[in-house]
Amino acid sequence: MNKVVEVCCGSYYDCVQAYKGRADRVELNSALYMGGLTPTVGSLILTKKNTDLKVICMIRPRGAGFCYSKEDYETMMLDTKLMMENNADGIAFGCLDKDGDINIPQTKEIINIVKSYGKEKEVVFHRAFDCVKNPYKAIETLISLGIDRVLTSGLKEKAIHGVELLKELQEKYGQQIEILAGSGMNAENAKKLMEDTGVNQIHSSCKVWLKDYTTTKNNVSYAYSKDEYGYDVVDVDLVKQLVNSVKE
Repeated sequence: MNKVVEVCCGSYYDCVQAYKGRADRVELNSALYMGGLTPTVGSLILTKKNTDLKVICMIRPRGAGFCYSKEDYETMMLDTKLMMENNADGIAFGCLDKDGDINIPQTKEIINIVKSYGKEKEVVFHRAFDCVKNPYKAIETLISLGIDRVLTSGLKEKAIHGVELLKELQEKYGQQIEILAGSGMNAENAKKLMEDTGVNQIHSSCKVWLKDYTTTKNNVSYAYSKDEYGYDVVDVDLVKQLVNSVKE
């Protein structure tokens, strides 16, 4: 079975680095420091124009959790349509109710929107899955609704700590839904996790920090890291190392 490396990107720049590093697919976001929010349409258009990457666009209108208001969800539906109209290969999203179960009506509607642009378009339930009350009930619900893939760390902070559940989900449900392991994946641990779980797809940020010295000046700061000038980007060498580690 082919091994797939997906890189979590926060910009068009990141997608170019992932492309140069020979990633198979990207999840395109903005604001990765918040866990990833909906990207700009411009970043999608440029990525599709200048690379041959498969691009899955995040649809997440705000930070924090995944129980959305009417206004949040209206925004999600419109953003989904805009991404699909601009040649996204699929959408990553996650809708839960206040009790931590899959929000079936919201999930079903977004699936229908995506698939209306072609049955080959992919629908991915992201790491909102790691906040569900019952992972077995949740994945069975997602399968019944027609979700193509679920991104999960096995309900742990890092995927290497969720190996037991990842393996169980892959063995029990892997023929019905794709399991994508993410959180903390890198060239040092990805191959072993794939061997231990049977999962053949991994998701990684391949992140390094660059500096923008206009971030903090005149006692005004827009910093979001310990480095008062730092911002995170995908590193082409880390992508190459990850790809080589799992495909050698």
